[in-house]
Amino acid sequence: MANHPSAAKRNRQRIKRTARNKNLRAAVRTAVKKARGAIATGEAEAKSKVEEATIALARAASAGVIHDNAASRTTARIRAALHKRAAT
Repeated sequence: MANHPSAAKRNRQRIKRTARNKNLRAAVRTAVKKARGAIATGEAEAKSKVEEATIALARAASAGVIHDNAASRTTARIRAALHKRAAT
């Protein structure tokens, strides 16, 4: 229990921020999972799913939900997997 008004406000802000971050993180996980699944099964729309995942990763990184390098690394890996799949 917060003892000061400023501490109560910080607690309210923390709750809102945590909820927003959870939603963003869940959206990123879903998009990346769909992209990897599409690549693995060789779906025709794999390229668009990779694009959606890239956008979700960039959005999460810009919001500070995930680290910029983590977003770059994940993007590079799914794009490499898509390219490798397309080459075969």
